[in-house]
Amino acid sequence: MYPWGHAAFAYLLFVGLALLAHRRVSRAQLVAVLVASQLPDLIDKPLAWWVPLLPSGRSLGHSLLFALPLVATVGVLAHRIGRFGVAPAVAVGYLGHLLGDAYVEIYYWRVDELTYLFWPVLPPYPYDTPVPLSALVGNLTVTADLLAASLAALVGCTVFAVHFAVAPRWSPSE
Repeated sequence: MYPWGHAAFAYLLFVGLALLAHRRVSRAQLVAVLVASQLPDLIDKPLAWWVPLLPSGRSLGHSLLFALPLVATVGVLAHRIGRFGVAPAVAVGYLGHLLGDAYVEIYYWRVDELTYLFWPVLPPYPYDTPVPLSALVGNLTVTADLLAASLAALVGCTVFAVHFAVAPRWSPSE
């Protein structure tokens, strides 16, 4: 999944959960869910592809053995500083990223491809190859799918921007 897909998925998941809980979403929560939705790739991709410290672009940051303690730590810190609402946003953003990467394997029950969720206890992602940014941009071909994805991303960014503009800085529950 591309970064904008992770952002959109996490945003919709968080806003949907907030609606079900009859909670208002604050700007701080919107920023937290957006940033957290990118963290696994921001941790793993550079450390695996450009600075070879990790075995795969889906290893440390994509492991539940790292993610769950991280989310718990954020929860404790948010509670200590009185920003309770940021913790669920980080949890949904971060764990939503992992779900977004794993949903196809879960749907088709290809559990042998989900080993990265328990790295380093299980092997890293088996077929992850480094892709330079120049190659992604250089090989870009304009297709109907690309135009549709670009339009969806534009609509998503617009919805997020409008929501951000009308959201309170902090919600009363924070």
